[in-house]
Amino acid sequence: MKTYQDLQEAITKGTLGEFLRAAVRDHQGSRAYKDAVDGMAYYNKHNITIEKFQKFLFTLSGNKTPDIWSSDYRLKTLMFRRLVTQEVGYICANGVSMDGKDKLGADFDNKLQTAAKLALAQGVAFGYWNFDHLEVFSFADTPGNPGFVPLLDEKTSELMAGIRYWFRVTGNKTLFRATLYELDGVSEWSAEGNDDAGMISAKRAYIRREIRNDLGVVDICDENYTRLPIAILYGNDTHESELVGLRGSIDCYDFIKSGFANQIDDTSGVYWILKNTGAMEDKDLAQFVQRMKSVKATMVDGSDGTDVDAHTLDVPVEARKTMLDILRRDLYEDAQMLDVAALAGAEKTATEISAAYQPQDNKCADFEYFLIDFIRQICAVAGIENPEPAFTWNKVINQAEETNMILSAAEYLDDETLLNKLPWILPEEVPEILKRRDEADLKRMGAIENQLLQNPQQVNQQQESQPPEG
Repeated sequence: MKTYQDLQEAITKGTLGEFLRAAVRDHQGSRAYKDAVDGMAYYNKHNITIEKFQKFLFTLSGNKTPDIWSSDYRLKTLMFRRLVTQEVGYICANGVSMDGKDKLGADFDNKLQTAAKLALAQGVAFGYWNFDHLEVFSFADTPGNPGFVPLLDEKTSELMAGIRYWFRVTGNKTLFRATLYELDGVSEWSAEGNDDAGMISAKRAYIRREIRNDLGVVDICDENYTRLPIAILYGNDTHESELVGLRGSIDCYDFIKSGFANQIDDTSGVYWILKNTGAMEDKDLAQFVQRMKSVKATMVDGSDGTDVDAHTLDVPVEARKTMLDILRRDLYEDAQMLDVAALAGAEKTATEISAAYQPQDNKCADFEYFLIDFIRQICAVAGIENPEPAFTWNKVINQAEETNMILSAAEYLDDETLLNKLPWILPEEVPEILKRRDEADLKRMGAIENQLLQNPQQVNQQQESQPPEG
């Protein structure tokens, strides 16, 4: 992988166009890139392992031919997409709370969720602060998404520059486009085929302002940020796709499920014994089975020739179901996520729910750390000082039990703390609730004061006649 130092050397030598193509080639040849591409495929509902699987039949001479006669269901569980979506929803579903959030754009929470999904699926994602809003960059170039090559400092591993690239096929030509992001501005490059890239738009500043004077003359003022306006978001401490370590179990699950469906469709619980057919090839046998499935009959030669017997086949249903259950449980355990089915049935206590969530809480706490660091990087570019991002996790709870526990301690808590602990109230709602209550108290007190001024004796009588509160 190319580094920031390699970029500086290319600039010095005047070989920047060559460097850009080489950086992208190294990027696409890396293990991290291949894992990211596979991670996005599984997230986008494609089990590429089972999709590439091909059945073959063999002749007596040992040659193989594609099996086009037997059933070929390729069932996909979408387990990886479910796990990624669950983790992101658990942390980010309620949005992030912090002072100055309004400066990050109206759709910041949605963009943050997009970045989080990419980071988990690919291992890393990037956020570009484009003047007044966040744009999310994908690590790998996938359908609909350009790729991004990070250029890290060799000594500090800090992101110092980056290349966003994409390819477009027009006829028999492949066009290459790239945007180079540097500390002091951004430039555009292109190439055709395998040629070195050429600059098509000279380096410009990230911010361009128009300033009008009293005479109506417009001056153009170019500005840059104090740092690279691109933040890096890692999905975990290994910087790998979450698919790594889970793929084998997902593939096994899908193969067992698909094989089960194929077996039922092909045999319907029946297998055939063909007598005096020792010279038949696998291809002929497959054609025979296919004919039995379609027309339910076949022809044999004479009483002394070929003979056919049908026998009932006991499909190992329980063994397959048991294995699928084991794989499903292992997937949730290995991913450290909660199988919501475990909370189904009888109502669970708050303690039982908390214990079930513990592995997921540990996993999400690690990812939340990277999310908060990512937000702080964005805030540093956007000019938001000392941000304190906070998330309210979207946890299933026993609200009745939780509320009773909080209210039992209400006399020892101030109003703000009490509201923050109630499970159905979001942190950002608390100030508004307190404000409305204070306004209501002031309005009520104002009404009493007006009545005192108009008829103090009547007000005193009303207050004396009212029973004490509580």
